[in-house]
Amino acid sequence: MSETVHLTIDGREIAADPTVSILQAYAQSGAELTANVGCMGQGVCGSCRCMVRKDGERQVSTLLACETRVEPGMQVSFIDYFLPAHVHHYDLKDLHDSWGMLDQIRAVFPEAEHCRHCSGCDRACPKGLPVQSGVAFSVAGDIAAAAAVFDQCVMCNLCTLACPENIRPNHLGLFVRRSVAALTLRPIDLMRRLREVASGEMSVNVTLPRVETATAAPRLAAPAQDR
Repeated sequence: MSETVHLTIDGREIAADPTVSILQAYAQSGAELTANVGCMGQGVCGSCRCMVRKDGERQVSTLLACETRVEPGMQVSFIDYFLPAHVHHYDLKDLHDSWGMLDQIRAVFPEAEHCRHCSGCDRACPKGLPVQSGVAFSVAGDIAAAAAVFDQCVMCNLCTLACPENIRPNHLGLFVRRSVAALTLRPIDLMRRLREVASGEMSVNVTLPRVETATAAPRLAAPAQDR
């Protein structure tokens, strides 16, 4: 049997199996889970964000409780999930081709051009993503590179809370990823059918069928006395 480790979560001392995650340890302790548990149907992925100080270390790290294993003497504090007052509004239907992406990014996320390169977003990201680079790629118009940076983003919102320019990098990343999908992805069924047509596997009759039209005048019914 594994040795029990002791840690503190939100001021509560907990004994847990060393093989479980912070979130599992908290749930198994009997704590009432009413927040910070997106994967359990009460929010979105990234909700289990927390601040962690390991035993003997001064530095506090932002991590995800679902993928961080408990350690002896660990101190954990969950971070409440909230959104800033400033919200970016956009409609992907306004994107007609990639030529307009720079204008769209500037119109929807004008703050992105004012990035201070303070690296606060990089330090805040629990997934270790180069968030600052993703913002720079977006501003430069390299949406493919930006989408790749944010591909593993779980929308925990920590980079937004760390940004002094209110850029909301995770939402910028989501916008870029959605834009790339909207401009490049095509229905797979349509792609297969077009390939079948091009290869001759399926023939298409492009001529319209002939429609017979009546030219004779309609016959009137005879009066009742003539019948």
